[in-house]
Amino acid sequence: IYCVPGESYLAVLDALHDSPIRTIVCRQEGGAAMMADCHGRLTGRPGICFVTRGPGATNASAGIHIAMQDSVPVILFIGQVASHAKQREAFQEVDYVKFFGGIAKWVVEIDDASRIPEFVTRAFAVATSGRPGPVVVSLPEDMLTSLAETPAAQHYTRVETSPGEAELDRLEALLNAAKRPFVILGGTRWDANAVQEMQRIAEAWSLPVGCSFRRQMLFDHLHPNYAGDVGIGINPKLAEAIKQADLVLLIGGRMGEMPSSDYTLLKSPYPDQTLVHVHADAGELGRVYRPTLAINASPSAFVRAFARRTGPATPNWTDETTRLHAAYLDWSTPPETGPGPVQMGPIMNYLETVLPDDAILTNGAGNYATWVHRFHRSRRFATQAAPTSGSMGYGTPAAVAAKDLFPDRDVIAFAGDGCFLMNGQEFATAVQYNLPIVVIVVNNGIYGTIRMHQEREYPGRVVATDLKNPDFAALARAYGGHGETVDKTADFAPAFERARASGKPSIVEIRLDPEAITPTRTMTQIRDKT
Repeated sequence: IYCVPGESYLAVLDALHDSPIRTIVCRQEGGAAMMADCHGRLTGRPGICFVTRGPGATNASAGIHIAMQDSVPVILFIGQVASHAKQREAFQEVDYVKFFGGIAKWVVEIDDASRIPEFVTRAFAVATSGRPGPVVVSLPEDMLTSLAETPAAQHYTRVETSPGEAELDRLEALLNAAKRPFVILGGTRWDANAVQEMQRIAEAWSLPVGCSFRRQMLFDHLHPNYAGDVGIGINPKLAEAIKQADLVLLIGGRMGEMPSSDYTLLKSPYPDQTLVHVHADAGELGRVYRPTLAINASPSAFVRAFARRTGPATPNWTDETTRLHAAYLDWSTPPETGPGPVQMGPIMNYLETVLPDDAILTNGAGNYATWVHRFHRSRRFATQAAPTSGSMGYGTPAAVAAKDLFPDRDVIAFAGDGCFLMNGQEFATAVQYNLPIVVIVVNNGIYGTIRMHQEREYPGRVVATDLKNPDFAALARAYGGHGETVDKTADFAPAFERARASGKPSIVEIRLDPEAITPTRTMTQIRDKT
């Protein structure tokens, strides 16, 4: 579990003293909740977070919002005021049903200790079934010290949903009648076996496959059927191919605002394309788009079932699949030049050559993330942790959780300067538990995404986007980690290798010219075009 201690749940902390449960103490509740999210994201099992009431719970809400929008199983336990003090606006009292009601899948307060088994097993079931999401459980202080006879705990049962044969028959007929099909993978409820099954389906049917925003780990990017990332700043050739497709098979994803390019790739409520939507939660089917065929099934169950179907001997769209993969390879080749003495393109090329296929990359939000999402070619499942909700401050705490889960794998966190300083104190957690992550801080001295929009929408009226930053390498050393500073491109490779070899949590600060705001456009070009 991930926690920040508090007096409201001292009884739980005392119980953990004699428990085999690994307890990781964090530096801020938002970071703890994001670690729990990363745990759920990479394993499919609920990440568990304990926080105290009031400020602790409200801090944790940032991670709960991420888990909800990203469909990740998380259970947040909150110490609550004692029963006799409730409804009096007691010290740090919050009505958690009201506070979390709009951003959690389920919220409950346990008033009777004898019902702990009932509510906890239900919390696990709700968090993992259908569309996964966060559950919030409030624990009044006096309830935690009362006595009750309870049954022995049993493992939770996750509800599985599988496609029917009639639905698979109709999908097969729709695909055989198509001329320009396209597959989009997204959401959760995947596992490594399902990803492999999906690859076999793509090969059997010669289907072009794209991954939804920040779900790139669902398909091997160097596979000849991969067509690219269906997310922010989509390859125009890929966007056009999706718009021109006569059938879109959407598996697991919701195709929200970002992956749909503001609902233009698929129009709401009636897409131009024949839409087959596969989702584990019936409530998502027809919610935004009216599908031609709705299949209520988890991605894992669906691909296991559909993999038994045989594709056509000579698909009509093989050439299109080949063309889209070539377009992806071109799109994902980083530029060699750019403004300033540090070039991110060669740095990304270097990382692609030295990082193993099972390396885990984490990040928060900001223009810096474009370099990761566009130019890193993901090869394996459970190698990406990044919020589809676009929340800043996620990368560092996520890296801490990922390294604790997978200590033998490289874990690299990407962060902007603004992004890092939102939860950068969790670097101390990495030091405390000897988790040698490498945090690459892309420092351009501004809130880059907001400045870019500001320059475009309100030229010449810059305000509230400049940042005065610390020496991040020195900060790493102050925490007890390893620090490096990159002032020119050639500095990066040796700095990165020293960081990896240090055996310590490390920060590699890249001092990037603010003109290098995107891989293809400078800030001046954005301003001048306006």
